Amino acid sequence: MTSIITPNTISELREIRFTDPAAIARAWQSRSRRTIVGEDSRLFIVAADHPARGAMKVGSDPLAMADRVDLVTRLAAALSRPGVDGVLATADILDDLAFLGHLENKLAVGSMNRGGLAGSNFEIDDRFTGHTVDQMARDGIDLAKSLLRINLGDPATASALEANANAVNACAAADLPIMIEPFMNEWADDRVRNQLTPEAVINSIGIAQGLGATSSHTWLKIPVVDDMEKVMAATTLPTLLLGGERSDDPEATFRSWENALALPGVRGLVTGRSIIYPADGDVVSAVDRAAGLVHAPERMFA
Repeated sequence: MTSIITPNTISELREIRFTDPAAIARAWQSRSRRTIVGEDSRLFIVAADHPARGAMKVGSDPLAMADRVDLVTRLAAALSRPGVDGVLATADILDDLAFLGHLENKLAVGSMNRGGLAGSNFEIDDRFTGHTVDQMARDGIDLAKSLLRINLGDPATASALEANANAVNACAAADLPIMIEPFMNEWADDRVRNQLTPEAVINSIGIAQGLGATSSHTWLKIPVVDDMEKVMAATTLPTLLLGGERSDDPEATFRSWENALALPGVRGLVTGRSIIYPADGDVVSAVDRAAGLVHAPERMFA
């Protein structure tokens, strides 16, 4: 697998998308896959499903993730590093990476609902506009991911809960793990604000893990907040930590991840902007440091 994106490879990708779109399907069919658990039952996934929800801001740059060649180049660099197990993205990005050969022996995580556009007045009405279960099963995508915003003051929450429950059932029937990313939130100044207290995260876990007729294939993706021991006591489901937005204090972020990764039930980390767009621009160093936290030998088989 090459880790180099060149103008020639991008030109080839653009040409193929125009002249031979079936080549994308062939790339998925010929892709080499790996087991989900890997060698140490720990996972480090880089995330890049933000643009499909209109959330391209990183730091002070409102369009940081808008340049697709730059984004794919950053993801390719991350996926080339030891300890990076896969990538979470929408079909457009995963298709680029699959065709270019960067998903060989890596996990592909399909993002299902991107319809609740960031900043919209229908943000809680988060329609499933991305990957479908049938398509993921066909292409050999390894995991599904769903975002669940729970807003007790917004009636659209009811349909979002129902849609997520249906996704849980469909994924279980297809033997496909689904990772739910739940948040309690509220409207403030005409914007959705996630509630990041331990109590709010615990409530969101209780709601999310009860969706569907079975929890056999349900995972969780949750933020790192205070009192993570109490938070993790709320579930027996496989849980990955949410990296969140890029912090002004990256050292504090890495310390919080390290502490939370030591807890029973935490299987790894899913992070995007803070790693693939680090403040110092050094993607490889940021990725290697996070991967080292996830795959530390003393944490194997936690």
